Formats: sequence, structure tokens, C-alpha cells
Amino acid sequence: MTAETIAAYIRDQAGHAPVQLGLVLGSGLGHLADAVNGVAIPYADLGGFPHAGVSGHQPKLVIGDLEGVRVAVFAGRAHYYESGNAAAMRLPLEVLRALGAEHLILTNAAGSLRADIPPGDLMLLSDHIAFTGLNPLIGEVSDARFVPMGDAHDTGLRDRLKAAAAAVSEPLAEGVYAWFSGPSFETPAEIRAAKVLGADAVGMSTVPEIILARFLGLRVAAVSTITNMGAGLSDEALSHEHTKAMAPKGAAKLERILREALRTLR
Repeated sequence: MTAETIAAYIRDQAGHAPVQLGLVLGSGLGHLADAVNGVAIPYADLGGFPHAGVSGHQPKLVIGDLEGVRVAVFAGRAHYYESGNAAAMRLPLEVLRALGAEHLILTNAAGSLRADIPPGDLMLLSDHIAFTGLNPLIGEVSDARFVPMGDAHDTGLRDRLKAAAAAVSEPLAEGVYAWFSGPSFETPAEIRAAKVLGADAVGMSTVPEIILARFLGLRVAAVSTITNMGAGLSDEALSHEHTKAMAPKGAAKLERILREALRTLR
């Protein structure tokens, strides 16, 4: 199915009003999809959408009202490490654009490389490093593939999120996110290398979606919930179970910020 065909199906299910903003939920934020006053559509009903087969992610799209803003909430995402496809989220983002959205906020769980951004804190992405060397636009034949990335993290959206954080009295650090392919966690040596390159946090998602979103003309911002310190920076044992257990601590703070930011978009 094409993006336009899927968008038409979604409009039939959820109404024809244009979507104002897309929101991709990372670990710990799945419940926010249930807070939307609207219609939930399983990815299985949207031909070509990914399965989103990671525990803690829900494979459904929710269209409706959240804090007075018409949103499209992706309760689960596909990761490169699930299929080896860096462009796994291309069709969902094409559909988001077809539904009328111009803005996208991405969230994720990440490991911190800075002692002043410990587990439970949040980090607004100021920039990113595609440490994997992969790119979701490989294979795109049009000249649109040459996407400038100097403004990949939209200043206006970032300022809105920072203002929202201040309004609800939640600290929001800023830093550079390095994308590793996963699914194995990084080694201590890789963490040291990422720090040398200028990274402040590491994770296994988000960067492909940022590149795809900019390719599609969406304005993007992203926030990490810090669930752990990078390998070698603490004594904690890294695991997906640990990530899922820690994610809700920062996610509660992030939900307050997101809700406040949405109220300013009305």
C-alpha cells in the first residue's frame, strides 16, 4: 500500500481533520498513546507498517486529540537491529506527512556519557552522530536524497520544549546523541570513542527517523529518557529489562513536558 492509500484509510477511520504533529514513543511512554482521545489502529491493519517487535513497544497508531492538538502517536517503532533495514520507519513517516503533519517529536531511551545527566534525567538532542555509518536514504534515486542536516534538530521546536520544561519545572539537559546499531549494548571502548567524538548519550534508534523526516520536509525535535550510564561508566548491569524498568522514571517527567509543549501549539 502507498502512503496516500494508507492515509485515506486512516481518515476514514479517524476523521479528515489534518494532523498537526507526530509523536514517536520510546520505552516507558506507551501509556501516552492511551491518553489520546481518538482512534487506535493496529499496524497490522496498515499494509507495510512495521511490526515493532520490541517488548515495551505497542504496534499501533493513535489519531486524535491530546491537549487540544490533533496528533498522530506511533506507540511503537521499528529499529534497524530488528531487520537490518535502516529505512524501516519510512512508510509510517510518509503517512504522517500525507496526513498533513509538519512537525515530529521523537522520544527514546538512551545511555548517558555524562555524570551530570544520570539515569532518570532527560536530554534534548541538540545534534546527533550516525556512529553506525548507515543511512536510511541509501537506495533513494532522486536528488532529494542529498538532505542537508545542519538544521536537522529544529530550533523552534527545541525552544518550545525547553520553554515547556521550564514551565513545569522539569530539568532538561541538552546534548549530542550517537546512534549505534544494536541490539548488543556498546563496549566500554566504544563508549570512550563516542565521548571523544563529542557524544553525550548513546542509543539504538531515532537517527534514521530524523534523516527520513528531514527528507520528507518535517521539522523535528527529539528527547532521550536516560535509563543507564554507558558501559564502563558505572557498576550497573546493562540489559533490556533494566532499560524497561528505568524508563518510566524519566518518562513521567517527559510526559509533563510534552503535554505542556502541546498546549502551546493550540
